[in-house]
Amino acid sequence: MAQQDTDQQHAGVLPVDDEGFVIDTEDPAEREAAYRERGTSRPITVVGNPVLHKECKDVTEFGDDLARLVDDMFASQHTAEGVGLAANQIGVDLKVFVYDCPDDDGKRHVGVVCNPVLVELPAERRQLDESNEGCLSVPTAYAPLARPDYAEVTGQDEKGNPIRVRGTGYFARCLQHETDHLYGYLYIDRLSKRERKDALRQMAENEPRYPVVAND
Repeated sequence: MAQQDTDQQHAGVLPVDDEGFVIDTEDPAEREAAYRERGTSRPITVVGNPVLHKECKDVTEFGDDLARLVDDMFASQHTAEGVGLAANQIGVDLKVFVYDCPDDDGKRHVGVVCNPVLVELPAERRQLDESNEGCLSVPTAYAPLARPDYAEVTGQDEKGNPIRVRGTGYFARCLQHETDHLYGYLYIDRLSKRERKDALRQMAENEPRYPVVAND
């Protein structure tokens, strides 16, 4: 029994494919529900909160505290009806994000990435998608933002195992958006001044549909 526990501790949370990327599309509903049902939903921090505007700390401890945080992040993401959530969006200064996001083929991806780093793509692989983007930390606001329609992220899972995640279309946008969060960038920081002002106007004119932390 003890040996089995040790093996499980060192095994990756998700299986990988022949190229070494996690397979995050198997049993997504069951896995997301297991995380969420263990967790407690927390309110979302919004633009202006200092924790959103600086690089987060690296995750160095992969134990029970991180597991509880991940569970709470899935619960919070579900409450807010989001497809991705970074730790600083619930006020925690750590480089970890969770996702429950479909790609453009309708496949549902569910997973956790700690200490993410976006892989720099060669120019010939940077095909831009100019779809609308929104953010739980800028509630009710949307704006078109050009991002590559393919993304790769390296990092670690919640047990500290090295992982690689890749996505196309909407899921690629999610991977880029959430990684940005952990380095202190909101999507509105990538907009022109006029577009940013318009997004903040949208936010001011509407009420969020989920609990948020008011900025003092």
